[in-house]
Amino acid sequence: MSVEPVETFPNPEPSRDYEITIRCPEFTSLCPKTGLPDFGEIRITYTPDRKCLELKALKYYFIGFRDRGIFYEALTNQILDDLVAACSPRRMVVVSDFSVRGGITTTVTASYETSGHSKETVDGSQPPNER
Repeated sequence: MSVEPVETFPNPEPSRDYEITIRCPEFTSLCPKTGLPDFGEIRITYTPDRKCLELKALKYYFIGFRDRGIFYEALTNQILDDLVAACSPRRMVVVSDFSVRGGITTTVTASYETSGHSKETVDGSQPPNER
């Protein structure tokens, strides 16, 4: 499936690290085995660099999955790859949290971090296992 790139806009505070959290609680895709709809929530948390994701464009991007058969794992990684390509964030985490099907829930988390940003604690020090 060809995916349209998600539109962006300039980050109003590119010199500052801050987080943006986006929730799509009514996400729908199709099970590639049965063709039945899968319902879930997509959560995106990212620290922008020079660009931020435009929400209307992101909504239409998500709608593109409604008629697409795709496994949860591939879906989560596809969203991460597409959004990182669109806005080149400093960090991004995509979580797909799918509704119960057959008595089982599934949550998949994929993350990205630029090599120039280290994992630091709130006070700026390195975590104990990374000193």
